[in-house]
Amino acid sequence: MTKEQFQAEKLYYISFSIAKSMLEKGVIDEEVFATIDEKLLEKYRPVSATLLAGKPLS
Repeated sequence: MTKEQFQAEKLYYISFSIAKSMLEKGVIDEEVFATIDEKLLEKYRPVSATLLAGKPLS
C-alpha cells in the first residue's frame, strides 16, 4: 500500500466514523448515511472499504 492509499484509507474511515455516529444519534437516517458512504467511497477509493462495501462485518 502506498502512502497515498494509506492516507485515503485513513480519511475514509474517519469520515465514515463521523457519519455512523450521526446515524446512531438520529441526526441522519439510513438513506442519508448510505448516500454519504457512497460519496466517500467515490472520493477516497479506499482499498479495504471497497472490498467490504455492502457486506456486514458481523
